[in-house]
Amino acid sequence: MRWGLGIGAASALGLALMVGVGWAAPAPVPGPVRAVTDPKSVVSEQKPAAPPAPIAALFENRSSLDAAWTPDGQWVVVSANLSGRFNLWKYPAAGGAPVQLTKSDDRQSGLTLSPDGKWVVYQQDHGGDEMYDLYAVPLAGGEPVNLTNSGTVSETGARFSPDGKRLAFAAKPKTSPITDVAVMDFASRKVTLLTHEKTLDNGWRPVAFTAGGKALIANREDIGSTTGSIWRLDAAGAAPPKQLTRAQGKVRISASDVSPDGKRLSITSNAKGGLDQAGLLDVATGQAKWLAPSPWEQRGGSFSPDGGSVIVATDADGRQDLSAYDLKTGKLARTKLPEGFNYEAGGSDSPFTRNGRLLVGHDASNTPFDYWALDRAGQAKKITNFAAAGLDPAQLPTSRIVHYKSADGTVISAILMVPFNLKRDGTAPAIVSPHGGPTGQTTDRFSRQAVAFVSRGYVVIEPNPRGSTGYGQAFQDANHKDLGGGDLTDEVYAAKFLAATGYVNPKKIGITGGSYGGFMTLMAVGKTPDVWAAGVSLYGIINWYEMMKHEDASLQAYQRSLIGDPVADKAVYDADSPMTYIKQTKAPLLILQGENDIRVPRGQAAEVVATLKSVGATVDVHYYPEEGHGFAKRENQIDSLERTIDWFDKYLK
Repeated sequence: MRWGLGIGAASALGLALMVGVGWAAPAPVPGPVRAVTDPKSVVSEQKPAAPPAPIAALFENRSSLDAAWTPDGQWVVVSANLSGRFNLWKYPAAGGAPVQLTKSDDRQSGLTLSPDGKWVVYQQDHGGDEMYDLYAVPLAGGEPVNLTNSGTVSETGARFSPDGKRLAFAAKPKTSPITDVAVMDFASRKVTLLTHEKTLDNGWRPVAFTAGGKALIANREDIGSTTGSIWRLDAAGAAPPKQLTRAQGKVRISASDVSPDGKRLSITSNAKGGLDQAGLLDVATGQAKWLAPSPWEQRGGSFSPDGGSVIVATDADGRQDLSAYDLKTGKLARTKLPEGFNYEAGGSDSPFTRNGRLLVGHDASNTPFDYWALDRAGQAKKITNFAAAGLDPAQLPTSRIVHYKSADGTVISAILMVPFNLKRDGTAPAIVSPHGGPTGQTTDRFSRQAVAFVSRGYVVIEPNPRGSTGYGQAFQDANHKDLGGGDLTDEVYAAKFLAATGYVNPKKIGITGGSYGGFMTLMAVGKTPDVWAAGVSLYGIINWYEMMKHEDASLQAYQRSLIGDPVADKAVYDADSPMTYIKQTKAPLLILQGENDIRVPRGQAAEVVATLKSVGATVDVHYYPEEGHGFAKRENQIDSLERTIDWFDKYLK
């Protein structure tokens, strides 16, 4: 039985009656220990009012999908939307203006550079269809060459062998849920499959070539991300794959890099208590060593060029820092980067130059994203300058991570942003913003949407409900076969937290999100109609049955891992579908949808609109041509945010 909502007089009465006859309340979902935030401790900072951040100016803060050093360390090649499209540019490492390498309306990412520095290989899809080909463009400039040119196989995650003769990548047939590992002879373009997955729920990803290039380390993981193992592949395909790790039960272990001498792997595993931790794997013995255990999730990263240290990323409640673990002393030294979200960059290649400079990405709630280089002494130098000239971080509220209890006592983390100069008089409008996934996490990063909202007087909260990553496997699994149940309750209790601050009018709270966040928006306005005053769903799921019929094969397998089979688990599909509740919607609803979305097809949006119009609800929709799951073209990013703000301004103010 589901106790998802836990709100309202009827629900409270029912709960009281069950307690009276000996009913036991559900136990809270376990996760890292966090102190609950007193809502009254939330403060609106008083400072001279800044004007609302112009939407177009927010998108003058450029974004990037990927970056990689050139082998000589003189340039950083980035996938960035400097021109409004995610194309390739090269930045001088010493500073200076970027040089454009490619021009396309389609997004380009997944960078790897040939060891001789002559070629940049990248992946590119077509109109957001997520069917990627591999391309090569000369670093010195010239026309790109389509290396794979296949309409039936998607090739991603390419990386060169040390001698530059081979290119390893992940290959997924359009009609299959499975990804295998393949290698291409770079000169002849001949492709050889190295793995031949026989199941329908496991896939492979290449990690790194060993030093001599004769072998390739790869990860094999089930689509639901509950089990995983590390393998050694013969790069020529002459010998069968060799399994390097074995675990009992549902344990996930993956590799991220191989040491320069080939003897150790940098790994991440949840073998210890269901919480991802960083470690080293001895290739010869198969023995794992855990580096610096943390109460928060970690990821093992890349080895330094001399093999003396390895990077460890720690996700502490949505803020990520990087540290270097010294293999001789066993000491962990945190990098000298500001608080926020920091990660090692490098595309498919090492984030290190040969002389040990580390390429990192950094942003925070009021600081737009840029790439930085850390030298061996830990001094940071900014390489890119993606921020808009007119955006002053001092004029933007900073975020705060808060914790509140949901209906069953589960502690939920959320990122909160409060406008300047609010009065604690219960009049401010607010927006709850659920994240996508559901196996994802809202992190403390620069969000154009959140900045646009908060600079216009909206209090913004971005919860990480049950089902989110970052808080252990038990927390991540807690919404399986309960989508829009307990996790929706967690979103509703975010709205309760906002009202309890004393700033927010509980009758002026909206909800918006994309993908699974769009699904959550649809579930929220239909299943808890009295909580929300307006909603905006971006490419949100409405009908799991129709999704199963029309989505990509790998997404079908992922859906089964979350809610089961549509026939055997019909009751779950019905209970977890917004279509079951959507006719109860009271809040005005806006739908924004890409025409070419393979994850949430256009028909999902059309079904929402038709259903709501049939019951006389307030609903509107806008479709974006040549866009897939998420809007990649800058003009559409601007338009969608402007429409969202206009919608909330109309119904929440």
